[in-house]
Amino acid sequence: MSEERGLAKGLFLGFLAGGIVGGVLALLYAPKSGREFRQDLKTKKDELIDDAEEYLDIAKHKAQDIINEGKKKSEQLISDAKKKAGTLLEDANSILNVAKEKTSTTYSHAKEKIVDESGKVKDAIKAGVEAYKEERNKN
Repeated sequence: MSEERGLAKGLFLGFLAGGIVGGVLALLYAPKSGREFRQDLKTKKDELIDDAEEYLDIAKHKAQDIINEGKKKSEQLISDAKKKAGTLLEDANSILNVAKEKTSTTYSHAKEKIVDESGKVKDAIKAGVEAYKEERNKN
C-alpha cells in the first residue's frame, strides 16, 4: 500500500516537473512577443492546473478504493475470528460435558463401592462383637 502511494507521489512529481520544464523550454525557444508569451504562460498554467486536478481526482478515487478494500478485509478477518472463537467455545463446552459425565460415573461407582464395603465392615464388626460376647459368656 505504501509502495503504491510512493509510486503515485513520484509519478505526480515527475509529471509536474516535466510539464514545468517542458513549458519553460518551449517558451524560451519560441520567439514571441510579450503578449503572446504571457498568453502561452497562462495557457500552460491552466493546462498544468487541469492536469493536477485530474491527477488528484484519480488519486482520491484510488485512495477510496484502497480504504474500502481494507474495510472489507478487516470485516472478513473479524468474522473469521468470531467463527473460530465460537468453535473453540463449543469444543470447550463439549470437553467440559464429557468431563462432567466421567466424573459423575466415577462418583457413582465409588459411592456404590463405599456402600458395599461399609456394609461388609458393619457385618464384620457385628460378627466380631458377637464372637466377643460368646467368648465372654463362656468364661
